Amino acid sequence: MLVSWDWLSQYVLLNMPHQELADRLALSGLNHESTTFRDGEPVLDLEVTSNRGDCLSHLGVAREIAVLYDREVCIPEPQPTATGPAIAGQWRLENLWEEACPRYTARIVRGVCVGPSPSWLVKRLAACGIGTVNNIVDITNYVMLECGQPLHAFDLAKLQGGKIVVRPGRSGESMVAIDHKTYALNPSMLVIADAIQPVAIAGVMGGESSEVSSQTVDLLIEAADFAPRVVRTASRSLRLHSAASFRFERRIDRHRLDWASRRCCQLIQELAGGTLDAGMLDSAPDTATLPVVRLREPQIGRVLGIEIPKQKIERILSALGCRNLGSLDGDWQWQVPSWRSDLTREIDLIEELARIHGYERIPEDSIVPVFPSAKRPKDLMVERLRPLLAGCGFDEALTPSLVSKELDGMISAWTDAPSRSSRQPLLEGAQHLRRSLVPSLLQCWIGQADHIASHVRLYEIASIYQVDGSRGDLPAEQWTLGLLGDTEDRILRGLIEELFVRAMGSPNRWEIDPWDHPSIEPATGLIYRMAGKQLAWQGQLSHRLRQKMKVARPLVLAEVHLDLLLENFQPVPTWQPTLPFPVVQRDFNLVVPESLPWAALEQTIRASAGPWLKAIHFHETYRDYAKDGNDRKRWFFSLDFQHPSQTLTGDQVRDAMKATLDQCAQQHQATLLSGSL
Repeated sequence: MLVSWDWLSQYVLLNMPHQELADRLALSGLNHESTTFRDGEPVLDLEVTSNRGDCLSHLGVAREIAVLYDREVCIPEPQPTATGPAIAGQWRLENLWEEACPRYTARIVRGVCVGPSPSWLVKRLAACGIGTVNNIVDITNYVMLECGQPLHAFDLAKLQGGKIVVRPGRSGESMVAIDHKTYALNPSMLVIADAIQPVAIAGVMGGESSEVSSQTVDLLIEAADFAPRVVRTASRSLRLHSAASFRFERRIDRHRLDWASRRCCQLIQELAGGTLDAGMLDSAPDTATLPVVRLREPQIGRVLGIEIPKQKIERILSALGCRNLGSLDGDWQWQVPSWRSDLTREIDLIEELARIHGYERIPEDSIVPVFPSAKRPKDLMVERLRPLLAGCGFDEALTPSLVSKELDGMISAWTDAPSRSSRQPLLEGAQHLRRSLVPSLLQCWIGQADHIASHVRLYEIASIYQVDGSRGDLPAEQWTLGLLGDTEDRILRGLIEELFVRAMGSPNRWEIDPWDHPSIEPATGLIYRMAGKQLAWQGQLSHRLRQKMKVARPLVLAEVHLDLLLENFQPVPTWQPTLPFPVVQRDFNLVVPESLPWAALEQTIRASAGPWLKAIHFHETYRDYAKDGNDRKRWFFSLDFQHPSQTLTGDQVRDAMKATLDQCAQQHQATLLSGSL
């Protein structure tokens, strides 16, 4: 924000050196970028934070200076002379989108003489980096830089139908703006229209069709409050930014619309002549009441670590424009000024007291109470899982939550419901809320694998979004871990099971079943369930998708439902007793059908080996087509047996092994390799 010293001195006494003022403003939150000189007068460049939209004006900065130096602000009170007919009988105002435009006002000035601006006006605008157009446009810019309220002047003769309509844009509708470019409109944008067509993109830019020119005689002066979200959406979508949109995005003072409108009309009468019609069009003349914030005096000392005298507290808050409404249950009640929309909580008022009182007045050794806080279980679980992922060679990726329609349709293992999409894509071509992390990771992997010859393994911890009928139009967020890499199925499975053990403590609390999905290569998919709920899935990327994405190497994929894992998370490991009785291990070498997945055989073993089965250790897969045939393979694995209260006998172990082999033969046509026991 460029602030002219000459202009600023019109509202507040400036008898201090400009460098002193710049330093004081910087210490109070308005960072000083630089000072330049124009025609011998200093021009301060101040960095205004997004929450201080009130300081995007000379009056706003003047208020800050008045508070810091305990001075009065001289704000002019405009009194334009209205001698024309009543506006209400000539023009109508329709506001069809009140959420996007809480208040819209308009005045009419007739018989103006459009021409060049006087030198003082041109000089002040130039100091703030604004070029001159004509006296009407220059006045609207001047008032905007003076009070922070953007204004727009329409050529009244070019408005059709005798009415102003505030409405959403329509699909297929377009408008030529005053920069002579055509912009496509849509229902997410707010437009100002006459009875026939749009004449302005609300809060962003006016239209060429109603632009003020040297032939303009009658004017309609707009002063309105446009919702920041709607202005920001239109500005970013159209890639069209202006000084007006910059201010609307940071909120304007709705209660000062009438002041800005009257100020503009008065300057027009002084510099361009004309007659002001009586009254004005106003969509919401009864402005909302100002918020009241409760302030506890002991809380000030507790937060800041110093005591500020009560009289000074009252002086600072009053100087800021707050109104003391007295006390309630021993606490102050302060009504905040209309131009400070950022003051909504007690802590905001305390910050204002510290800022104006001076941060430098708070001693470095001031004792500020500190209370211990504990990490959330969510954070503890992530801290426990990340080292394991890194140790297995996985690098963390961060990808956008919005994906293209093509990526969204690639794989969705958690839901078949269609994804939610945004009206305007934040990224080009990406407007769907993702239902899986895998497509984003795959896109990232392809970009990395093109440049790295070695193995690339990626993971991401983020939310995916599913349609939930119980939440209306809002999608349900699911906290998820996504895994992708060019490694083996068994390594990925081991990693997933180790993640479960580290999070939940004891193993074997989940079930594993074969799983088929169109995006997964047949016979590679596994689904993990716990208490009947889907906990995770894994598999190889299908050959079809590999060809489509031009992926040469096999890739394994997986996702873990972290919300469900968190429900069973054990922050402190549970003590497990060490059994004094020995573990009996037996090796198996089974010949099984080539199409049999390991998960199916493992499930059968766990169901038939009996209660003393402690662990299953897979060792390797081997094929001997000459002896076993082309459709058979060999699996070598071990079983651990252990009894909690006695040493197992040979007969007990043989009975468990026989039961296991019988079920494997019966359910999977598995045969024991001769001489393997």
